[in-house]
Amino acid sequence: METLKLFAPFENANFDDNTCFLTGEDISDSNNNLTVFPKWVMEKYGYKEQSFKMMDNVTSIKYKDLKLPCSQTVKTAFNELDAAIENAFTNGYSDVNSLSEQQLFLWMGRMVYGVLYHDLLLEKKKKAEGEFSVSLRLKERFGLFHLMLQSIISPISFGKLKPWSIAIVKLKYSKDIFNYRDDTINLMFTLGMNGFGIVASLQDNGAVLNEHKTLLKKIGDSELHPVQFEELCARFIYSKYLLQYKPQYKVEHNESTMLIESLPITVTDNRPIFAKWDDNMFAQVLAEYWKPWGLTKKEIIQFPNAPISYLENERTYDFVEPESISLPF
Repeated sequence: METLKLFAPFENANFDDNTCFLTGEDISDSNNNLTVFPKWVMEKYGYKEQSFKMMDNVTSIKYKDLKLPCSQTVKTAFNELDAAIENAFTNGYSDVNSLSEQQLFLWMGRMVYGVLYHDLLLEKKKKAEGEFSVSLRLKERFGLFHLMLQSIISPISFGKLKPWSIAIVKLKYSKDIFNYRDDTINLMFTLGMNGFGIVASLQDNGAVLNEHKTLLKKIGDSELHPVQFEELCARFIYSKYLLQYKPQYKVEHNESTMLIESLPITVTDNRPIFAKWDDNMFAQVLAEYWKPWGLTKKEIIQFPNAPISYLENERTYDFVEPESISLPF
């Protein structure tokens, strides 16, 4: 029986162009790489020659040049996943809804980790030998995320409670739009395209999804106006920011397999799972997501009122029907 070997790059900041980002294997051929953003996305939506601004807000790299060194096994696995995702995304909401959450997690994770990888690589190159380091908190978070990504090629399974929160909604978006955002530090990903929207917190043990389950139930199969989807994304992002507990995992493994069991986040020390919601701060987050409609923070919130909402009626908390919204989309 072959012993399960897993790569842990965050233990010694092992990031370079000659090492497979997922397995740690030596890469001798520079052509052995995987684009951070899937080729079909870059080609269909014209991203290849566009520039991606890195976390330092100084460096820009063309989308087509953001690549991850990888073994042929890893490349094949992600290409096969990508083909399944492209087919579902091309067909729209119903097919996307039929994908497994793990498929979506791995597909989104490849991009989030890929951007993170290049941010870390930039920081490492800027530092003198031995000076580059990642904080213990982030080392643990990113290390666990990397471990979960290895499930695409290794016999790693997840327990009943998954490490992520993923919500899929119907959305009034055309086939010509690919609107995504990511937050690599907090492992967040949102995407709107071709009649559907996905909002995901990739490492929270389902806490954010549980926090918004009542709202998501109200939304149901309604086809959201884009301004409603952006509000949903803002609520997910802000909730993740307010999460006061570090997700915990029970990792069981033998020589050939591994089980990652997500532990439910429970209240201790009289601290609620989420810190108190601050309407003023949320309005600031919302203003970023509502920029396409020119809505400013001053228009979103006027003391003592709560921020305006296009998802819930502020008096009755009933779901706002998308057809009643007159904003352009």
